Amino acid sequence: MTSRSIEKNASKVRQDFAESLNLVAYGKSRIVLTRHGRRVAALVPIEILELFEQMEDKADAEAARKALAARKRIPYSQVRKKLGL
Repeated sequence: MTSRSIEKNASKVRQDFAESLNLVAYGKSRIVLTRHGRRVAALVPIEILELFEQMEDKADAEAARKALAARKRIPYSQVRKKLGL
């Protein structure tokens, strides 16, 4: 997928929302929204968002695996003894 980034003032995007949405959805462009010359947000095609979410999920799963592996395990018998059971 080839896409390009376009910087647009947020108020201009608000005025021409349908046009901007079509550029993103059908033209596969990325629109970087600016306010007072500063980049504040972006409109991206859904495929880009889905890819980003997959990357986040993969990173979260890896972090969870590492946390579980680093966790000290205590045998159940020791837990029962400590709790007086």
